[in-house]
Amino acid sequence: MENERTSRTLRLIMPQWQGGNGNNLDYHFGSRLLAWLAPESDDETIEVPIDTGLMNHEKEDGILAKQQLIKQANEAFDILQNKQPDRVVVLGGECSVELVPFAYLLEKYKDDVAILWIDAHPDIKTPEYLPNYQAMVLATLLGEGDDDFASLVPTRISPSNVVFAGINKEIEKEPHVYQKYNFNNVSSRDFESSSGKILDLLKATGVSRVAVHFDLDVLDLQEFRSQGGAKPGRYEKNVREWPKGSSIKSVGRLIQDVSEEFDVVGLGITEHLPWDAIALSNLLSSLPLLRK
Repeated sequence: MENERTSRTLRLIMPQWQGGNGNNLDYHFGSRLLAWLAPESDDETIEVPIDTGLMNHEKEDGILAKQQLIKQANEAFDILQNKQPDRVVVLGGECSVELVPFAYLLEKYKDDVAILWIDAHPDIKTPEYLPNYQAMVLATLLGEGDDDFASLVPTRISPSNVVFAGINKEIEKEPHVYQKYNFNNVSSRDFESSSGKILDLLKATGVSRVAVHFDLDVLDLQEFRSQGGAKPGRYEKNVREWPKGSSIKSVGRLIQDVSEEFDVVGLGITEHLPWDAIALSNLLSSLPLLRK
């Protein structure tokens, strides 16, 4: 295993918002704040240029803002091809920010990398089911869905090298891509006190490297409210009706345990929606002496 101190890690800030539910610019703010909250590092940090212009509500091939998303994916691709890091950290933005970084890692390490998808949703829908590309990103990495996005993934992940953790929605309602493969999912309850089941599944793949996707919406709404389900006006209903999510402690322990057994070559953190900070920012922007 390559020593972390001798390998090169690139930190990508990618405040992409166009693929998110509601075509929501709040993802841009959330990514920027997430990057500020992350520990300082000597690793090179680059922000991927993201268009913050008018919201694009047009669909192409069933996907909202498709050309903007592809353009931004190519921007990320150019950065990675130029820098050629050994490891990549991605601070998003909605979930599709991981398309190109994970595709880069799959091409670099071929079949010696697994993906641990820590999320409340599997993100393997296709355009006929939902227009928001964030829900399709893992489908693309598997070689499913839109051909233009699939062309950005020269080496696809094998379904046997994907392990889900924390999918608490009703899996049987997921469309055909989920039903097509025999995916392993370990519920939040099943890794609350131990990472053993997930470590065993990852070891069964035979790989030495893991790329970790961590969507903040996997966390328990009562413990962590800077996520989509806690949006003001919806929180009370969702906290009553949604399944209990993962604790911050259990997710932190899980990722740390994985890093002790495998070479973690990718870490993506997505879907940061800090509603209180967003509301305060909007208020400050309206005040005299502060507004532009």
